[in-house]
Amino acid sequence: MTKPLCVLFCLTALVAAACAPRWAMDVQPSVARGIWPQAPEKPKIRQLMTISGFKEQGTSLKMVFFGKGEDRFVNPVAVAIGGDGRIAVADTGSKKVHLYIPKEERYLGVIRFESGEIVSPVSVAFDDELRLYVSDSVHGKIAVFDPRGEYLFSIGGSRDGVLKRPTGLAYDRDKKTLYAVDTASHRIHAFTRKGEPVFAFGERGSGNGQFNFPTHIFRGAAGRIYVTDAMNFRVQIFDSSSRFIAAFGRHGDGSGDISMPKGVASDSEGTIYVVDTLFDNVQLFDEKGEFLLTLGSRGSAQGEFWLPSGIFIDDRDTLYVCDTYNQRIQIFEILRDGR
Repeated sequence: MTKPLCVLFCLTALVAAACAPRWAMDVQPSVARGIWPQAPEKPKIRQLMTISGFKEQGTSLKMVFFGKGEDRFVNPVAVAIGGDGRIAVADTGSKKVHLYIPKEERYLGVIRFESGEIVSPVSVAFDDELRLYVSDSVHGKIAVFDPRGEYLFSIGGSRDGVLKRPTGLAYDRDKKTLYAVDTASHRIHAFTRKGEPVFAFGERGSGNGQFNFPTHIFRGAAGRIYVTDAMNFRVQIFDSSSRFIAAFGRHGDGSGDISMPKGVASDSEGTIYVVDTLFDNVQLFDEKGEFLLTLGSRGSAQGEFWLPSGIFIDDRDTLYVCDTYNQRIQIFEILRDGR
């Protein structure tokens, strides 16, 4: 092969590679793989890994001239997992949503609405068609993106005044309904996939079904809806039609007390997980709200947290915790049947 042809061949190969960059999660496997706790009658949790962002793999033309790309978390506050394993991370520090599709080794940074940048992304959720919902508490609306990260439309905003300060999001696959917490109005709203209002419930107060600055929400097994009622220092539980079921929690600084609750989630057996930012841990409760155990403590080692916030449990009972000020997401597995 002549030198000009060789050069042309190499450039063509590089350009082809540049068209399809491959990305991977920036993963740190667990070293200790500790199991919490030792008591046999309680749920057991084992750490798998931590994720600190995403990085480009392989070789591309861009890498030749500019080096490998990477996008690290700054302040991750919420995480959601889609049906195909894709992961979305709301990052208030970088004012974007990190969207990664493992099956395609593709990374996207979702950073714009229809006419401006995201300012304060505080929650994310996927529906059963892998559309991504992002709540922006400053813009007062929820942006909807297609599975490729392209903007579709928004729910709320300054024009209609439906939402004042949207925060937590959760999607009900059975009812095809998106639930959104509106912290400023102390209410929970339900929308169709098209953004049409279905119903809303709640008002400010401390009674059953009332809220005092709610923040996070999770749709669990049997359609149960869990809401972090932050300034009432409790978690409230509702059915999928907004009927009150139960509430638990009290303000304090002891085991089982709640001081600054953030993310909430439940696993397939009904165990409830509550992130407490001030305690730098995750507390576990049974279905009746009885305290079970504490996961984590203040620190930067694996299994420790620094001002954690969002939490998510997927269909396989894998637990994701946004370790916000350690700039990472810690991933745990919930062990069953002696595993």
